[in-house]
Amino acid sequence: MNNNKRKWMMVGVSLLGLVLLVIAGIVYEFNQLKPENHFTTVPVIEAESGVKTLNVSKKNIPDEKRLDEVAKEVRQSTPVFNLLLIGSDQRKGEKVGHSDSMILVHANLDQNKFNAVSIPRDTRVKLDGYGYTKLTSVQYIMQTKHGAEQGIEAAVAAVSTLMGIPINYYVETNYTGFQAMVDSVGEIEMNLPFDVKLTHPWNSENKDKVIPAGMQKLDGNMVTEVVTQRYSLKNGEYGRQQLQVEALKGIAKKALSPGQVTKLPALIKTTSEYMIATNMTTADMISLGLAVKDIDLDKQLFYQQITGTVETMYDDVLKAKNSQIVVTPQKIKEVTSTFQ
Repeated sequence: MNNNKRKWMMVGVSLLGLVLLVIAGIVYEFNQLKPENHFTTVPVIEAESGVKTLNVSKKNIPDEKRLDEVAKEVRQSTPVFNLLLIGSDQRKGEKVGHSDSMILVHANLDQNKFNAVSIPRDTRVKLDGYGYTKLTSVQYIMQTKHGAEQGIEAAVAAVSTLMGIPINYYVETNYTGFQAMVDSVGEIEMNLPFDVKLTHPWNSENKDKVIPAGMQKLDGNMVTEVVTQRYSLKNGEYGRQQLQVEALKGIAKKALSPGQVTKLPALIKTTSEYMIATNMTTADMISLGLAVKDIDLDKQLFYQQITGTVETMYDDVLKAKNSQIVVTPQKIKEVTSTFQ
């Protein structure tokens, strides 16, 4: 065999070896992204004072440390975790905002079951150093005093405390980001349980428009308008919560449709740009996407609302009385008992 043939044979063997290594790497990475493998270790975020009280202390979230730096990780045999979705009312150019909407999702990927519960923004909680206030105010207070990240993390810890369970992951966006997320997948279908009149729209040209009940195909602008309405709804905040869940279902169905699912990694990378904060990695999101790609949200998603009594009570932060929702520990236990 002459030198040229030997050289080309060596090149061919090297290229084949490289191709095999790349394939092996892809197979390994894909195997690692399988939910049953990926979510064997999850972070745990909870208030250090314990999750059994309605108490979030400033000493639990020191200025020099982020909450995710003191959060621990746990190993588990099944892919089960709690994910908190937060919608902030923070507008473009602003550095602080309120936790305007909160949905806690308990994901059991082993059984392909999801429990989602909306937590009222006006739920009464106690914040050490400040007194009793609304849950929505926790983020704003702590952001004003300690910075953007601290405020979000304080809100996460407050929900963990309120619900009596650890939270593993959180994702927060604002309404500008939410609109962009919808537009990134295209128009979505929303099944509106009732007519929605836009009495307090983000865009003045939409003032007093009525979106009729039933299945509607809406773009990002209109979806955002719909999910922010509450004053015009018969059930106020609880009606808005229903609309928000329908919007999330619409986004998920569109993102996981046959024509979109192959674009999932690129879509996740794009939508992550519209998040204010999250402790989920791109790998976490892709693995979750793989887990839910075949899910029937109408059958495998169980949705609840936490109801309480609306009372006019003194807000220690605002130094005035306002409308707050008082939720009993028994009601919370009823909700979390379904997290299996």
